[in-house]
Amino acid sequence: MQSLDELLKECEVLHGHMCAGQLLGVRMATLGCRLIGITDPRVSDRKKLIVWVEIDRCMTDAVSAVTGVRLGRRSLKYLDYGKVAATFLNVETSEAFRIVALESSRDLAEERYANIESKRERQFRAYTEAADEELFKVEAVKIQLSDLDAPGHPRSRVICSSCSEGINDGREIISSNGCPLCRPCASGAYYLPLA
Repeated sequence: MQSLDELLKECEVLHGHMCAGQLLGVRMATLGCRLIGITDPRVSDRKKLIVWVEIDRCMTDAVSAVTGVRLGRRSLKYLDYGKVAATFLNVETSEAFRIVALESSRDLAEERYANIESKRERQFRAYTEAADEELFKVEAVKIQLSDLDAPGHPRSRVICSSCSEGINDGREIISSNGCPLCRPCASGAYYLPLA
């Protein structure tokens, strides 16, 4: 893998600015890959890696930049838990680790670098120099990856019996009368049609 500085430069370009969340994401991604034996996530190991992220913040862009995982390739999975956390899976070995940023890592900057005036500079220094175990909780986990969640071409496609829109990969809900419904028709959508 590239150096921390090189990865941070790439993240800044992708994300549009550099922040402490980006730095944590880079550290998290490099640790996750190392733990599951992925050395070249964007090229030779690209098809071996799937990552679940639990927040839609800066850290997620850094994880994507470092590893090359993408929603469109189905190698990046998003779960809206609001946690600075990610799970890294090597699909060849089934080895997986969930990594969470420790709440105590926020205090490192203040404890170690109180003499530095800039909060940003304190955070960058602490997040760069701290040991992995000071920043993250790491746990080995088991992931049961369904064929319907795997990267590649869609495994199934059905049409919603209510709105007639297509639904891929088993995301439909079967109604009480046995008809397939999309999730918005079955449970309500995040949008309201104006017409």
